Amino acid sequence: MTEEKRLIEDYLPIEKISAEASREKSVRKGHISTLHLWWARRPLVACRAAVYGALVPASRFVPNGASDEKKKSLGRANAAKFVERLCLYPGNPTVIAEAQHHILQAHAERLTVETGKKVTVEDIVEGRAPRPKVLDMFAGGGAIPLEALRLGCEAYALDLNPVAHIIELCTLVYPQKYGKPDPSTRGMTGPKNARGETTWGGLAEEVRYWGNWMLKQVKAEIGDLYPLIPDSEFKGKKIAAQVDWLKEHTTDEVPPGYLIPVAYLWTRTVTCKNPNCRATVPLAKQTWLRKKPGRYVALQVVAPAGKKEVRFEVVEALSEKGLAFDPEAGSKGGNATCPFCGTVADGEYVQGEGKAKRVGIQLLAVVCGGRSGKGKTYLAPDDSPETLRALESLEHRLKAKSERVIGGFPNERINPLRPSPNARGLSAVTRHGILDFGELFTPRQKLMLMTMADVISRKPWDDKIDHGHAKAVATYLSSLVDKIADYGSSFCRWISQTEAVAGTFGRHALGMLWDFAEICPFGDAGSNADSILNAQVSALAEIEAGERPADVRRGSAASLPEDWRGFDAIITDPPYYDNVPYADVSDFFYVWQKRTIGSIYPEHFATELTPKKSEATALASRHAGDMDAATKEYEDLMLRSFSEAAKSLKPEGLLVVVYAHKTTLGWSTLVEALRRAGFTVLEAWPLDTERGARLIALDTASLASSIFLVTRKRSGEAIGNYETEVRPELEQIVRERVGTLWEMGISGADLVIACVGAGLRAFTRFVRVEYANGEEVPAERFLAEVETAVLEAILARLSKEVGASSGQHSLVGLDAATRFYVLWRYTYKAADLDSGEAIIFANGTHVELDGGHGLSSGTRALVAKNKSKYRLMDYTERGEDAALGMPSEDGQSAPLVDALHRLLWLLERHPSGIPDFLRDARPNTEQMRLVAQALAGPALKGGELGEVATGTELAALTKLTANWRSVVEDVAEAAVGPLFRARQKNE
Repeated sequence: MTEEKRLIEDYLPIEKISAEASREKSVRKGHISTLHLWWARRPLVACRAAVYGALVPASRFVPNGASDEKKKSLGRANAAKFVERLCLYPGNPTVIAEAQHHILQAHAERLTVETGKKVTVEDIVEGRAPRPKVLDMFAGGGAIPLEALRLGCEAYALDLNPVAHIIELCTLVYPQKYGKPDPSTRGMTGPKNARGETTWGGLAEEVRYWGNWMLKQVKAEIGDLYPLIPDSEFKGKKIAAQVDWLKEHTTDEVPPGYLIPVAYLWTRTVTCKNPNCRATVPLAKQTWLRKKPGRYVALQVVAPAGKKEVRFEVVEALSEKGLAFDPEAGSKGGNATCPFCGTVADGEYVQGEGKAKRVGIQLLAVVCGGRSGKGKTYLAPDDSPETLRALESLEHRLKAKSERVIGGFPNERINPLRPSPNARGLSAVTRHGILDFGELFTPRQKLMLMTMADVISRKPWDDKIDHGHAKAVATYLSSLVDKIADYGSSFCRWISQTEAVAGTFGRHALGMLWDFAEICPFGDAGSNADSILNAQVSALAEIEAGERPADVRRGSAASLPEDWRGFDAIITDPPYYDNVPYADVSDFFYVWQKRTIGSIYPEHFATELTPKKSEATALASRHAGDMDAATKEYEDLMLRSFSEAAKSLKPEGLLVVVYAHKTTLGWSTLVEALRRAGFTVLEAWPLDTERGARLIALDTASLASSIFLVTRKRSGEAIGNYETEVRPELEQIVRERVGTLWEMGISGADLVIACVGAGLRAFTRFVRVEYANGEEVPAERFLAEVETAVLEAILARLSKEVGASSGQHSLVGLDAATRFYVLWRYTYKAADLDSGEAIIFANGTHVELDGGHGLSSGTRALVAKNKSKYRLMDYTERGEDAALGMPSEDGQSAPLVDALHRLLWLLERHPSGIPDFLRDARPNTEQMRLVAQALAGPALKGGELGEVATGTELAALTKLTANWRSVVEDVAEAAVGPLFRARQKNE
């Protein structure tokens, strides 16, 4: 059959989709992300665009009766209008219904050609013909198959990880099967009508009902561990005792004169290493409680004479300076100073104390719901003695409860199968001796979670609703336990700017935390059990209850089920090389799921922890530290997975791979697997899928965008010649793509990687690519060539943006070191790079990093190397060297970046030295001006994309470019005169 071009192969309005995807990331109410945490889940609108674009032909929006070029332009404009309306979160039902019709109509036409019989949309809707089939073979949090369901397709989801599989059931199966109100079930949810009859609310209300029931049971059992706090400012009639009030009132009522705890703030402690002191040393990094204009609250550390333990006092002020102390003067990198004798408990000592189980905790403060009009109330430990008194019987109760919970408390070692304590995602805590999952929680937190697990195991709903429905309810309650564990571990931060508790996983790992926040699960503000349940119910209610649940299975993408064949599209988000250690970090939830629903799903919870052996990640810790072995295993699994995809796709079907790894090294593995599996990369769309403020992005070269690689099965077995076929096509693709994406507002690493992705078309359309001598071009080498072409094209575009003329006065003609510096700043700003990626980047810019003449060598090094990391140095680190920027002994000019750094340093520290420097260094000032302008911020779409340099260097560059004439041109003219002008002309 004739291969039709799909919309995703031709055009997507990526600016608008990206803007909406970025906005969606900040939405919480009603979003599936509130059902359960899963790492790197893609925004729904980006997934919706991918599913729609992969199934609808580009010709759908092309009008008749115009010239070919006009048709193309109008078709893209029409497509943009519709896709922009479609990809709004949460989505307009009318527009989604229209998109469903587009997809089914296109599918009916394809079925007509495929079968030779007329197929209509009505045939598909009424079940006489199949719907389009969409598979996600690395389904994770289920965003892609959920959007496939929403758009009227049959959706299929696969994942090896049991935690992900349970999330997928809660997202793709149970809402669709039980979401609609059904009077035939014997559920107990919903309000009563005027006749006293139950009104049925469906699964969401069922979960709300039983969730509230469970929390009520838990509160009745352990609510006394979270006592109300007498309000010292209460002026009304005193209540004799809280317990007397509660005997006569419901437990949800608060007696007058009491405050409800919201959170408890703690610090870890060690004993001072000074044998003559041995005081308790708090390890807290900071003591901020509230940091908002108009009210600043922090804890002041007081070391009483003759005592061995500090106390904390709450201090409030109208400004930071008004506090009269620094709340951030705590531990640094695990090093803490003893407040009594000044001895430093260094990181090595603290780690040793952790391994010896001698790290304790000390209460910092209790956060309560605010008094009228005053926001939250903060109490020092001395002002809330009830808090610690309530914990006196905790250990006995914890032991008794542990014996009741199936299998006991999750006390398996975090890394039972690995000898190394440096497993990805968990190494920060294992280095400090935290080897059991139970040690991630305080005793009170453990008892809370175990009590919830105990209540779920009683399953009183089993005789109230049918078995499948009951299984679904229990599964959602297990997710509630997981969410409370996420917000209720001893690795949760207190965010003083928002006065809220952040969850355990701010990144794809467990980071060591010295001061932490413990939620009160029965609080009435912020994160608490009620608010978490309500958020989950809202998300469940938002998932459209359809007639077709997805086909959700657990297994490896390297071996798809035999009955999964004939897919119209496979859209998947595979693991990115070594980016996220999914199996390791998901064990945090697995151990709780095993104890809440392990008996319901014995096939998924038979093992001690999540399966690791077949996970498609390149983690050296799985191979005794051998990264080569880890890479080989990952490459093999990806090749087998894409080979399975090729077998399962229809001949004309698309494979769309979402990829967001920032390194070319990671890309080479993916590209080679795709090519060897028989796929050709046809298009690459960068869609902004991340929040810039996320922890994982800070000070890293992380991409803001995910690249949607669009591929088809390759036809033929042609061998391509690199010099005559591949290279010319590559250069043409790169020039076009740099220009197009630049105009769309894509910049930095996102622009580089997106252009690299598009350049893959020239390589992957051949089964093998050879140089003229017959030597095969490997994927890694080709990607380096692509990156070189992309960087050169970007440099040319930067030259154009800063108004450079042709010839010598342009960025294209820069010396290698300066070109490298400008492109690194443009691509990665101030981020460090791993050695592998830094070397590839250096190769792409024709410089050496190491060795006698490398940029990281010598007294005037441009790049700093620290173990396996490289970073650029700025003028503040290099400019003091008086010889920087000076010609060599043989008269050869210094790299222009050296001269610029020396000039910036002189401008800031010693302006009077500028004339002598310009006279002796004789830099090409016109070209140096262009470099300074490019680094200070190219005029990309009106400055929309921001500056290239950062921090102090940006400020100095801005000052220099704004005063260029007086600082450089007039000075140079006066200092050098005609000789200077003649040299510039010759250059």
